[in-house]
Amino acid sequence: MHTDETQEFLASLPELEEGKTYHFKCYPGIECFNACCSDLDMVLTPYDIMRMRAALKMSSIDFLRVYTVGHRASDTNFPIFKFRMTDDAARTCAFVTDKGCRIYNDRPGACRMYPLGRATKPDGKGGVAEQFFVVKEPHCRGFLEKDEWTGASWKNDQGFQEYTASNDRYMYILSKIKQEGRPVSDKMSHMATLAMYKIDEFQRFITKMRLFDRVEVDEKRQKAILDNEQVALAFAMDWFELMLFHDTSKLKTKGVTPRGPACKS
Repeated sequence: MHTDETQEFLASLPELEEGKTYHFKCYPGIECFNACCSDLDMVLTPYDIMRMRAALKMSSIDFLRVYTVGHRASDTNFPIFKFRMTDDAARTCAFVTDKGCRIYNDRPGACRMYPLGRATKPDGKGGVAEQFFVVKEPHCRGFLEKDEWTGASWKNDQGFQEYTASNDRYMYILSKIKQEGRPVSDKMSHMATLAMYKIDEFQRFITKMRLFDRVEVDEKRQKAILDNEQVALAFAMDWFELMLFHDTSKLKTKGVTPRGPACKS
């Protein structure tokens, strides 16, 4: 789903208010096992793609070609990559097996949070407030189990904390583009694809284009950016915001400052 479609979908679901609980458990042997792993219309975040690629030991170019369908959002011209389902009648997930997901430890955030949907909004204090929504599909028998959860406890149990910072930053950039009220240029859309979805290519781009000559990054972080894709993704979002919004605040707080003119959009 596009972000607008996602928000509309979540708004149609019952909200799991703070402190309220629900019952759920999914496991091999449950009657509906794997039933939720087909016919999905799932947007993959940059962090999702980075984690899945690492599990599969694939380059970004090969992963995007094989496992995603890409397009640009009509209102923002921002790149959107959706998970490609198989071509069989059931349109199943490419990674589902009789025993479950073969990349379970690196599954996308939306799969990780299921049966909850998660949305964020500014909390008025410079951070974000979370909202959780219950996705209760008719086929799901997991809700009949005894295990009891709050939104926060499920998020922690499923390891979604590792996804939060990167995904929230990604959503912030998308919402800021929408607030600007004008689509990004084709050039910037291509750059967003490179910087956020092709991290291995972006690392090579940094070296080839001598990007650290244009933004001042301390040597320790330079090395981490070139050696660690997660650090590179965080830097990519810093750099993209600098180019798109000319916003240096996040760069300065993370040891990165512009050196001379920044790239122009």
